[in-house]
Amino acid sequence: MSSAPGQERGVIEPVSGDQENQPDRPKLFQVLGPGLITGAADDDPSGIATYSQVGAQFGYGLAWTLVLSYPLMVAIQEISARIGRVTGFGIAGNLRRHYPRWLSGSVVTLLLLANLINLGADLGAMGAAVKLLIHGPVLLYVVLFGVLCTGLQIFTRYASYVSYLKYLCLALFAYVICAFMVNVPWKEVGWAIVWPPFSSDSAYLMAITAVLGTTISPYLFFWQAGQEVEDGKERAGVRPLIRAPEQAQGAFARIRIDTYIGMAISNLIALFIVITTAATLHAHGKTDIQTSAQAAEALRGLAGPFTFALFAAGIIGTGMLTVPVLAGSAAYALGEALSWHVGLARLPLRARAFYATIAVGMVLGVVLNFSPIDPIRALYWSAVLNGVVAVPVMAVMMLLTMRPAIMGRFTLPRLLLMVGWLATAAMAATVVALVWSWCE
Repeated sequence: MSSAPGQERGVIEPVSGDQENQPDRPKLFQVLGPGLITGAADDDPSGIATYSQVGAQFGYGLAWTLVLSYPLMVAIQEISARIGRVTGFGIAGNLRRHYPRWLSGSVVTLLLLANLINLGADLGAMGAAVKLLIHGPVLLYVVLFGVLCTGLQIFTRYASYVSYLKYLCLALFAYVICAFMVNVPWKEVGWAIVWPPFSSDSAYLMAITAVLGTTISPYLFFWQAGQEVEDGKERAGVRPLIRAPEQAQGAFARIRIDTYIGMAISNLIALFIVITTAATLHAHGKTDIQTSAQAAEALRGLAGPFTFALFAAGIIGTGMLTVPVLAGSAAYALGEALSWHVGLARLPLRARAFYATIAVGMVLGVVLNFSPIDPIRALYWSAVLNGVVAVPVMAVMMLLTMRPAIMGRFTLPRLLLMVGWLATAAMAATVVALVWSWCE
């Protein structure tokens, strides 16, 4: 039975029950959706700070990590999307349904704490970037960004809201332009990627941990899985694959394209941030960069006002994209763990607790900027928590996707299973390296 094509959210609407329907010649922007937004959200202001620190301190010496992490990131995000699309539940929902309550409660609690700290740090970075561009009080800008992001999530129609997020992804290309505005020895960059200058120094190992922990973060898993569930509920004729296996071919093809491109953009932008800061800050001996705003300010004198303005504007644009993802992923996780009605497509009165979680999270993120807590230390502990939380979440996800009782006939194919476990092992190794560096 056919139904009219929908117009929702960057993925192709179905017109029949046996596949995800596409226009005869689908536009790439229509195919891209949860994967694109998830990948772009990975380059948040906190991530920009991490990549800037890496470029300033080590030059091009850690550029290889962003090439190595790409297949690992793709695998774990595709697995997240498959969980949502196959089961019709997000990660927290599946944990609640199939695992002990203490496990889902512990994971969600740690995720909420990490997201809150990250949210506060990102709002602070956005406020600092505005001050660099037009001056004025940072805390006022933090409050305004918090109000704006909360209002958009609660009161904007979901289809329009996700379209806004997709267009905000364009802000990331400010960092591509920045890299071509400075003098980059591209041959040296290529050589550093192909033949990296490995080191056993604790600072070098900590930097690797920071990069992997930034690119593979739990809130991205929860967000992409949740968005796949949301899409399935909103689009006519689409059902979880466990109940409609005939839709699998189109669904998995879309997820794969969306995720591959979204994560490629994410890591490419991160690579260009490292290259830009290495070619300017590191080349001029400015290696002590703590925040994204400091990196932008340092670029003013070294790379010119245009590069500085682009870098600072990129912080604001990526923050506008990422802050809602952080708040939304926390609300999806908590809501599914407690069996609430969840979803940004629901009217506020039909999902009061879900939207209240978004609003409270945003308020606490703003308040964090008024507290005496050092934002740099808070960001550090957020990265630590993200790395620690990622390991058990990824391990449980891998076990979950191997169970026919949960995934039906859509347990992971062998290659994706292998790369997923490799990504889990890599994240576990970063946590071990972190602990080892503390013990030295």
